[in-house]
Amino acid sequence: MLFKKMGTFTEGDAKKVIEMVSERPEEREIIIMAEHVTDGAKRRLWDYARGIQLMADMTGEDRSVRIEILEGYVSEHVKGVEL
Repeated sequence: MLFKKMGTFTEGDAKKVIEMVSERPEEREIIIMAEHVTDGAKRRLWDYARGIQLMADMTGEDRSVRIEILEGYVSEHVKGVEL
């Protein structure tokens, strides 16, 4: 799932993204496209991905979430969830 943010992607934005993605357990990828991403937001997203992996390991599931952060340019032509 692609999330776009003109300006700075903050820790609060990361929390919103995690809430949206956690409602869809079949989601395997989070892509963030923003002009700038704070370190706190990156940490929160990576912690979420690690938490999903740990829970999957404990329950024997094969589930993971890949995080990709595209920083610097936000394209208007790419379809995604606007924050």
